Amino acid sequence: MGDLKPADGAFETRLRAVLSDQVFRPLTPTYQEEPRGLFHGEGGLVLAPSSVDEVSTIIRECAGVRVPVVPFGGGTGLVGGQIMPGGAPVILSLERMTRMRAVHSVENVLVAEAGAILADVQAAAMAADRLFPLSLASEGSCRIGGCLSTNAGGVNVLRYGSARDLCLGIEAVLPDGSVHHGLKRLRKDNTGYDLRALLCGAEGTLGVITAASLRLYPRPARQGTALLTVRDPAAALQLLAMAQARLGQGISAFELIKGTGLDFLAAAGMGGPQPFSARPDWSVLIELGLGPGQDPEAELAALFVEAESAGLTDDGVIAQSDSQRTALWKLREEIPLANKAIGAISSHDISLPLSAIPAFLAEADAALARLAPFRVNAFGHLGDGNLHYNVFPPDGQTLAAFADRRQQVRDVVYGLVQRHEGSFSAEHGIGRLKPNELQRYGDPARLVAMRAIKRALDPLGIMNPGVIFSLE
Repeated sequence: MGDLKPADGAFETRLRAVLSDQVFRPLTPTYQEEPRGLFHGEGGLVLAPSSVDEVSTIIRECAGVRVPVVPFGGGTGLVGGQIMPGGAPVILSLERMTRMRAVHSVENVLVAEAGAILADVQAAAMAADRLFPLSLASEGSCRIGGCLSTNAGGVNVLRYGSARDLCLGIEAVLPDGSVHHGLKRLRKDNTGYDLRALLCGAEGTLGVITAASLRLYPRPARQGTALLTVRDPAAALQLLAMAQARLGQGISAFELIKGTGLDFLAAAGMGGPQPFSARPDWSVLIELGLGPGQDPEAELAALFVEAESAGLTDDGVIAQSDSQRTALWKLREEIPLANKAIGAISSHDISLPLSAIPAFLAEADAALARLAPFRVNAFGHLGDGNLHYNVFPPDGQTLAAFADRRQQVRDVVYGLVQRHEGSFSAEHGIGRLKPNELQRYGDPARLVAMRAIKRALDPLGIMNPGVIFSLE
């Protein structure tokens, strides 16, 4: 940690002189663990401010003696950005900053504090008869500040974009304790460098997001959901193009599901009843959001007929009720839980140009098969090119027997991603899990610029050290 200092008893005493007792929280396991169990905290001081002024005070005090700061949202991140092994940082939790500061329905804007749970932001938008379309499996516990800091994706990126695209303005505390008052509600603001875009996706390394102006949308009058079998990933892409030609921006989500995922759901007792008597090798889950006077079930039925005539599909299920829609989505949403129950050797959050996806999948499967008879579960957001390509031990063999092959598997997968001009990190970020991959696969000029930005804004190196760039 170089010259960084621990948040020890003396530093806590210093903070208690300028902060109320309500800010201090016990160091429970919640703040020391992350969902995949790859990183574990070893100490620290948990602070939960209730205002941007208190965040500013904390950061200013940390900068004064060079104590590291780890921003903590809902703790749901999958690359270890919220956990700092070693040392004793200030763990800055946004859990008390949960207010919806304003809803501007006419403008389609909602202003929320960074600690607001994503599901609560969605509910506040719905109360104003609007839609906040960011949707993640962890939406009941993740916080909007963390979503923005990691530029979260989710199932609706195809239509609405990622978290950065849904953010119009940012309020944030910078590494010296100064406050960036950027909560504008403008679609156009051409006044120099875009700090909003920079802080979204910075994973807490350039400052702490404390509030955001969020973009809302009209709620679709009618929704429809279908699960259609497809011959292979190439047929899935043809089906996507066909659906877009018919329905344009009416497609909210287009998810690819490999048969292995359905097998894992059945083995883990998850996902509920499966709709097909014979498990398909590949299928796609399609979600429509249409305007008044449009019939999503009829549109999906017409799409199925056209796709069947083209030889792209030979079976499908179209939801006829909200409960059936929920059941179809449950299949997709519980695949990550089934993966966890089975136990992956290595999980990969990758993105690829759409046309490269079939070739990548074929080449990656073949390359891994030359190493061992691994099982692969590939699924995810086909509409925006984001796949979760997860590799598992051969059937009947233990994860422990293949733990030493993890890096070899990653090298194969990420090497092919690079060859196909993709990204080894699509929606989860870099965190503490992937700095080595960033150094290996990142564009050299971009890395130089990123390091320069980090040094300029955080010269003391106190903001989430070890995230994006390894500790130096």
